[in-house]
Amino acid sequence: MSWAVEEWKEGLSPRVLQKIHELESQVDKFKKERQQRQYQLETLEAALQKQKQKVESEKNESAILKRENQSLMELCDNLEKAKQKISHDLQVKESQVNIQSGQLNSCKKDIERLEQELKR
Repeated sequence: MSWAVEEWKEGLSPRVLQKIHELESQVDKFKKERQQRQYQLETLEAALQKQKQKVESEKNESAILKRENQSLMELCDNLEKAKQKISHDLQVKESQVNIQSGQLNSCKKDIERLEQELKR
């Protein structure tokens, strides 16, 4: 088959044949370069897709972490409010205990005084 492709070159001058050969060499070279660049382009596109997927995955993870963080902050706020309420309740109860302790001491003194009066 190559003889048919080469048939059109018959009768051409050596100078023209040399130029045709140079041009065919350049065409082959350009085809190889094009193939290499096409492969590089495909490789870069695949890497870009991979990076896009990675970025999307990280965005999703970031959104999940933000929601979790928000939830934890709300939980902390609720726990802080509960702590403050418990602390307030404790202060109220300590105050009541102090009042009742004072009343108990007063009653004890009254009892001792009354016992002393009874003994007399």
